[in-house]
Amino acid sequence: QVQLVESGGGLVQAGGSLRLSCAASGRTFSNYTLGWFRQAPGKERELVAAITWSGGTTYYSDSVKGRFTISRDNVKNTMYLQMNSLKPEDTAVYYCAYTPRTTVVVTPEWYTYWGQGSQVTVSS
Repeated sequence: QVQLVESGGGLVQAGGSLRLSCAASGRTFSNYTLGWFRQAPGKERELVAAITWSGGTTYYSDSVKGRFTISRDNVKNTMYLQMNSLKPEDTAVYYCAYTPRTTVVVTPEWYTYWGQGSQVTVSS
C-alpha cells in the first residue's frame, strides 16, 4: 500500500500563486513516477503535470505549461506543484497520483494510488 497526503490548496485571486505538496509513504517502489491530476465539475480528470523518479523527465499539459512547475524531493518522498499566474479556469480539485511505471503516462488508469484531493479555487 502507498499513502499519498496532499496539502496546500486554497482560494487565491487570478494572477496569484499556490504550491501543492504531496507526501508519499508506505511500500513505494524504488523508481516510480508521480503526477498531478485535476478535475473540475462536469469535466474529466486530466493530467496537468508528471515527473519521473530522477526528475529528468517532466510532463505538462498545454493548459499549464509555462505557469506550473513540478518537482520532487526523493529524500522526503514529497512532490510539489508550484502554480503561478493562476486563472479561474484552473479551479478544480487537484489530486496527486502514483504509478510504479518508470516513465510518464498520461491516462488515469496507469496510476494505482491517489491522494485525497485538494481544492484550488481561483477567483476572477
